[in-house]
Amino acid sequence: MRKITLFASFLLIALTLGCQTEQPEKRAFDLQGHRGARGLMPENSVTGFIKAVDLGVTTLEMDVVVTADSLILLSHEPWFHHEISTGPDGLEITEENEMEHNIFDMTYEQTLEYDVGLKEHPRFPGQEKLEAQKPLLRTLIDTIEAYTDSMGLEPLQYNIETKSNPEYYGEYVPQPSVFARLLNDLLLELDEEHGMLDRIIIQSFDPQILIEFRKLSPEVDQAMLIAYDQSMEDVISILGYTPEIWSPNYRLVDREMIENARKNGMAVIPWTVNRVDEMKQLLDIGVDGIITDYPDSAVVLLADQ
Repeated sequence: MRKITLFASFLLIALTLGCQTEQPEKRAFDLQGHRGARGLMPENSVTGFIKAVDLGVTTLEMDVVVTADSLILLSHEPWFHHEISTGPDGLEITEENEMEHNIFDMTYEQTLEYDVGLKEHPRFPGQEKLEAQKPLLRTLIDTIEAYTDSMGLEPLQYNIETKSNPEYYGEYVPQPSVFARLLNDLLLELDEEHGMLDRIIIQSFDPQILIEFRKLSPEVDQAMLIAYDQSMEDVISILGYTPEIWSPNYRLVDREMIENARKNGMAVIPWTVNRVDEMKQLLDIGVDGIITDYPDSAVVLLADQ
């Protein structure tokens, strides 16, 4: 009887450990500052990202394009958008002429002649106005790594959106293979300096650039951005692999989507969630993070959870 009891005890322990081993590790909630903290500071600016760090985000979300001299520049559009930009010598940029200010045709030095922080933003009236230029990705990461180290903060993640679109290939952005190579080469250099490749996420609405980047750095996490209702299985089939993150417009998110993502081994991190009631609703149904222009509001909400 004693032998049977001991065997049963060992079996129970083994089964318990086995169950614990098979359970996937739960992700920590990921608060991402959209373009830094766009509701509070000029978007994709160094000062805006530092503000987001001070507010307590876990990830800095940003957009990148390519200059004529093949440098990776932070910008939501591959041109100077009329809502935020003033041209050289105070030149007015309008909705009609903004695409003529094509970053892919400019050297980095030429982009510095534009201001993207002083113009009153029509959709973000509370945004602090200050002089700003579009920074290089290298400058931003070097600055943030030095800042978090000096402040004794945990290293942050960087969610880098490649602003790629088939309609832009060759005119406003490089071909996906070239874009992916330029970005990957830079990130490998930065990884040697800061040890941060495991803190990078590459995201895009364009599957082709994600495919090209995965060929170069398969170990880097990817997020598939989703703007409208799409079959998860169809998108995975197009990619040929399953990305680590499903990142839809927040209005598309429901419990069924989250369950389907879990079955496919993906986290769900929606964009761009700015109202506190909508943040709370998404938290209640189990998203793994949110991307927001107002990380200050999200931090207060998360503290109450």
